[in-house]
Amino acid sequence: MQNITVIGAGTMGNGIAHVFALKGFSVTIVDVSQSALDKAIQTITKNLDRQVAKGGISESDKNNTLKNISTNTTIEQGATNADLVVEAATENIELKLNIFKKLDEVCGAETILASNTSSISITKIASVTKRPDKIIGMHFMNPVPVMKLIEVIRGYSTSDIVTETIMQLSRKLDKIPVEVNDYPGFVANRILMPMINEAIYSLYEGVAGVEEIDTVMKLGMAHPMGPLQLADFIGLDVCLSILNVLHNGFGNPKYAPCPLLVNMVTATNLGVKSGKGFYEYTAGSKELVVATRFRKKELI
Repeated sequence: MQNITVIGAGTMGNGIAHVFALKGFSVTIVDVSQSALDKAIQTITKNLDRQVAKGGISESDKNNTLKNISTNTTIEQGATNADLVVEAATENIELKLNIFKKLDEVCGAETILASNTSSISITKIASVTKRPDKIIGMHFMNPVPVMKLIEVIRGYSTSDIVTETIMQLSRKLDKIPVEVNDYPGFVANRILMPMINEAIYSLYEGVAGVEEIDTVMKLGMAHPMGPLQLADFIGLDVCLSILNVLHNGFGNPKYAPCPLLVNMVTATNLGVKSGKGFYEYTAGSKELVVATRFRKKELI
């Protein structure tokens, strides 16, 4: 297994491409937007420069990594010769199903198709292909070059050999793979998202303010980042999407997203990506400033 195609040039896609290319794999990043592909290469270069500055890799490692990466704007050209495809598109089920239908058509019969989805059923994705035994989840954590975990999600029909292949491949990336079964939210988000949702409810109900909630979890529970800051970092739209998957998948009201979260997403206050969520973000600033709305205690 040498040729890797990554679908999606966003934060997760360029991070996944980065770690594969650094380990000597030939990587093609596919995205419909050439500007997104250009930005991905810029981001990878910047992150490699950071690794060089910290002594983690050499200048030669950086140059070789960049040589291992190519880009393409079509699945037909970018994925035809892949041994493994890792889909890292937006967390939208219809989009993902359409991508996998196309991949199933253009990829070789032995190509393994993986999704970086954080919550969508691998079994559902596999159902639109003619190779359900070769469909698997590879849920990388953000930031991909730094975080060690890969949640390897085994669908209902995923074969033993495909699962073991992906487990071994993950270790070659210096990652730690953990095999989990295909149920809504898997493990990471089934546990994480209800915590974030409860933190938002605590804010919504006036139990405490943004900084107070995050400080309690950082100092009291040794979390490196408070749940509201983490929600901003993940993207409030992504949090809402995952909670909806949990709520619909289990039919349990404990997973129902907080009305405050719904309102914030509707208002396009999505966190870091939009410049405003529970905190306000300005370019180049590392200082966390609570969003004006919450400083005034106007939560609804």
